[in-house]
Amino acid sequence: MKRLLLTLVLFTTNTFATPVNINTADAQKIADSVSGFGLKKAQTIVDYRTKNGDFKTLDDLNKVSGIGDKTIEKIKGDILFSEAGLVAVTPDSASVTPPKK
Repeated sequence: MKRLLLTLVLFTTNTFATPVNINTADAQKIADSVSGFGLKKAQTIVDYRTKNGDFKTLDDLNKVSGIGDKTIEKIKGDILFSEAGLVAVTPDSASVTPPKK
């Protein structure tokens, strides 16, 4: 029974994680919050952001080594670009409705 509970806890950690702001979070926070991301891939995002500035759209993540369209589709619900949760939208990206106040 203990083993079952431990397994459930380990596998549900990311299920209930809140989205993370990839423009302010450190690598550990990104790794903990984004499904399927380990510390190495999260550090790649932080390194890219440090060198090139903040991400403004989902399309900007394509510029990070090792992140492509399939990965972006999978993680788009796990990330934010600002604390308010608003995502900048380009004509090529999906429309996003701002949160209600």
